Amino acid sequence: MVISLRRLLSHRNVFFSIIGLFAITAMYVQVADVVSGGPMAIAGTRTDQKVVALTFDHSWGNKFTPSILDTLQKNNIKCTFFIMGPWSTKFPEVAQRIAKDGHEIASHGYRHENYGDMSPEWVKEDITKAHAQIKEVTGVEPRLLRPPNGHYSQKSLKATDELGYKTIIWNVDSLDWKNPGRDVIVDRVMKRLKPGAIILMHASDTPVQTAEALPILIEKMKAEGYSFVTVSELLEKYSDKGIQRH
Repeated sequence: MVISLRRLLSHRNVFFSIIGLFAITAMYVQVADVVSGGPMAIAGTRTDQKVVALTFDHSWGNKFTPSILDTLQKNNIKCTFFIMGPWSTKFPEVAQRIAKDGHEIASHGYRHENYGDMSPEWVKEDITKAHAQIKEVTGVEPRLLRPPNGHYSQKSLKATDELGYKTIIWNVDSLDWKNPGRDVIVDRVMKRLKPGAIILMHASDTPVQTAEALPILIEKMKAEGYSFVTVSELLEKYSDKGIQRH
């Protein structure tokens, strides 16, 4: 397409608007490149393959954990458990079973505080304390972190990255902690299900319907052709079209 410069200059308002648009677009691309170059909070992966990562946050109690682990074992599913350091020391036999069953051990921190509100030094101390406890109990050195409440900032992401951890959030939230009902939990996840999803659930004592919803949810996902992997497997093997930033 040939553009007449003389004709374009005769409509100066249009001409300068176009120039301005190009300038803004160029600046946006530069800013986007800078942002994408830093540590990210990962929500999922982009893939056409029907794989998902089931994840469970665990911070206190042990009322429902055995049932959840039994369901996963019965279905031969490996998932990722984000456990808190103090919880692992209070229930060492449970934390050890999670590892023995072949699930991925990840960190949920030491204190249940919002990382985004804290200094980098505080974040590093929290992660380091939890790391030591989890390693002592399970023999595993976690490399994935889910910050409590999914709360983070650019500073906390950088601090986490400097310790060799990846920050993992989610793109499918079951909201099981609200106890909305077994069927509501199942329906909510199924409506949002997609290839490369990271699904958030909880194994603590507060969500009382998760253990009951889990076998139904697994059956429905399998019926739709989905298979299950750990978060690390998802990132390593099923990110052919990229990582989804939270």
